Amino acid sequence: MVQQMKNGTKIYTVSQVNTLIKTVLENNLPGRLTVTGQISDWRGPHTSGHCYFSLKDEGAVLPCIMWGSNFAKVKFKPENGLAIFGTGHIDIYEPQGKYQFYVERMEPAGVGALQLAFEQMVRRLEAQGLFDEAHKRAIPPYPQRIGILTSESGAAIEDIKDSIWNRWPCARLFLYPVPVQGEGAAAEIAAGIRDVNRRNRKLKLDILIVGRGGGSMEDLWAFNEEVLARAIFDSKIPVISAVGHEVDTTIADLVADARASTPTKAGVVAVPDMQEVLQQVDYLGERIAYRVTALVHNSQQQTDEFFVRLSGSFKQFLADARSGLYAIEEQVRKIEPHRLLGRKTVELNDWKNRAGAAVKAIINKCSMQFESQKSRLAGLNPKSVLQRGYSITTNKKTGVLVKSLADVQIEDSIITELAGENLIESKVTKK
Repeated sequence: MVQQMKNGTKIYTVSQVNTLIKTVLENNLPGRLTVTGQISDWRGPHTSGHCYFSLKDEGAVLPCIMWGSNFAKVKFKPENGLAIFGTGHIDIYEPQGKYQFYVERMEPAGVGALQLAFEQMVRRLEAQGLFDEAHKRAIPPYPQRIGILTSESGAAIEDIKDSIWNRWPCARLFLYPVPVQGEGAAAEIAAGIRDVNRRNRKLKLDILIVGRGGGSMEDLWAFNEEVLARAIFDSKIPVISAVGHEVDTTIADLVADARASTPTKAGVVAVPDMQEVLQQVDYLGERIAYRVTALVHNSQQQTDEFFVRLSGSFKQFLADARSGLYAIEEQVRKIEPHRLLGRKTVELNDWKNRAGAAVKAIINKCSMQFESQKSRLAGLNPKSVLQRGYSITTNKKTGVLVKSLADVQIEDSIITELAGENLIESKVTKK
């Protein structure tokens, strides 16, 4: 109740004055208004989640407050000096007798809120090293087990499956269904990545593909949130990001170990082309056959050269022995043969025995070396195992050696090679 002095002057309490001002503000200001200015004296969010700051221009300062429930919806990071549009209402804070702007929604002046939030996130995570090439894991060249984190009902999963199996039909794919947009989607995808990593000793996945089809920046925003970026960075399994269209770039693309510009391109990044691999195998087979043939030819040439040297040595030995005999014969002519005949006959027999033994030793040595070379050549023959009862089986359609059940399918024709170039053709009826 308003009091009066004896002369009729009304007396107001402080609370009454503030209430009057509040009423005037409510009756004369718009219920909601949008104010533009630069943020200054930013304080928040506090433990309560509320934020306190001011908006200023060249001539004035407006105190502001934003409740935590409203600030939780702001995608970008407010900071001093940033020009914004604030939408809310003016009210008086009666305990301190000051008016302030209660901001309900905040948008950056200039670029959109999501674009600004994206740019801020890129700068912050780049400064922390999450995009450094040194931290990126290599994609295995021939992956067999591939995990896919995406929506089970979207077109992206079909695009990813087709692009992988068209190139590398031997791969096994494992779908981990997750939401790819909306509130909480980023946290669920991140939780999926961590769950797969925890269980990968059993799953044995070679790579993970995380992605979705195209959409607006709002639709793709789950792949720009820090919680997902951290999960990709911490993953022990190499991660390929396959999000949106060619022109879309997300935080997930930047932090992942490899990026596919679309889900359809995921197969090109994740797996090799089977036809190219088979061509490489054929090329390597030809190289190996050439090397083995060359080695065999070299060994044959060395054997030929050895026999040439052996023949020359033997001929030289015989020539030397013949010269010695001629020299002895001359000496015998110069003396009376009957006096030395007995002794020289003994010496001649000794020479003959020694020469025969030497020739026999040389021949034995050459035979041993020849057998050794022959054994080495036989060991180099890739089909020598066939003589010991083994066989070699290939898939007639693919030409691939059958080493496991995965190398053949039911109804495939297979060729079994036995010793003596004998072949058996059969058909797979059961695995």
